Amino acid sequence: MKNILLVDDSALMRRVLCDIIESDKRFRVQDRAVNGLDALALLSRKTYDAVVLDVNMPQMNGLELLKELQKRKITAKIIMASTDTADGAKVTLDALELGALDFIHKPTSALDCRNGSFSQGLLRILAAVTDLDYPAPAQTPAPAAQTVSSGAARNIAGRTGAAPAVEKKAPPSGRAVYNPGTQIVALASSTGGPKALQAVIPKLPANLKVPVVVVQHMPAGFTASLAERLNALSEVTVKEAAEGDVLMPGCVYVSMGGKHLNILNMSGKYTIHYSDEPSREGVKPCANYMYESLIDSRFDRIVCVVMTGMGADGTEGIQHLKEKKKIHVIVQEASTCAVYGMPKSAVNAGLADQIVPLEQIAQEITTNVGVK
Repeated sequence: MKNILLVDDSALMRRVLCDIIESDKRFRVQDRAVNGLDALALLSRKTYDAVVLDVNMPQMNGLELLKELQKRKITAKIIMASTDTADGAKVTLDALELGALDFIHKPTSALDCRNGSFSQGLLRILAAVTDLDYPAPAQTPAPAAQTVSSGAARNIAGRTGAAPAVEKKAPPSGRAVYNPGTQIVALASSTGGPKALQAVIPKLPANLKVPVVVVQHMPAGFTASLAERLNALSEVTVKEAAEGDVLMPGCVYVSMGGKHLNILNMSGKYTIHYSDEPSREGVKPCANYMYESLIDSRFDRIVCVVMTGMGADGTEGIQHLKEKKKIHVIVQEASTCAVYGMPKSAVNAGLADQIVPLEQIAQEITTNVGVK
């Protein structure tokens, strides 16, 4: 049974969240804390399988707790569950940079928390960060993760705090010369992805020879802020992909949350197109759609990158893509993943051409596609 620490200043919310968590018999709320100070005291002497953390609390709020845990080098698998995450994209991204693994929007009313979408979402994230299946398996557990040997030390800290803006050229005009029959990088990430992307995108050179498209599982309203942060840290230009954007080399296009990203060939130019099909693999955007949209493209070679995240998104799309196109698949190595779900699925399907630590992914991308 997985032991959970629940941190929330509302007694009613603690009771409701406890009921939701313990509705799955694999979890129990071992301790409850009313603010960050109480939680810090518990985390200083005890270990939990996961922590569900509110943001706005008296004495010490959630962000202050995350900073203190970093300062004291206390590790914990933390899920943010706060009403702030609805419109507070900055607060959420701050929390993810400070070490939180994932987040879920908590309804303002405790009674509304009992609705299926919130309770199922919370249990799904808890299962992912504690290495369980979701939903709970009836009889047989999922296969064990494949062991990958690597001499590289774990390095998922990334960069925290405000970064100075990097002066760079505006995104290239769609009229610039770009041969669509070359290469593209298509990257998929989920839980732990926002922080992991900060260890990859800023290391890509400004003169990268190809465009990069990214599907990061996030809801609408968050991906624009993510792209802005990555842009400030990077030599390449990073933007939230807009409908009709023409893909250009040296640019990174982050899929808008809440829609599915597709790459279409329009009069010899590759453009972004969004579709509104239902969620797939439980997520929207779904990387499978992105990969499958490249099946009929004229790219000579597609470099697929699968990074940290729960579930199996990307595997099916890459399998379909491999049947028609020449691809090269780079998968993040297990010990550097916040959650080894999506990479494990790709490895177990026999799709991985390279399995590399997080800190080497940018180098391998650049080596594979080259610079101008």
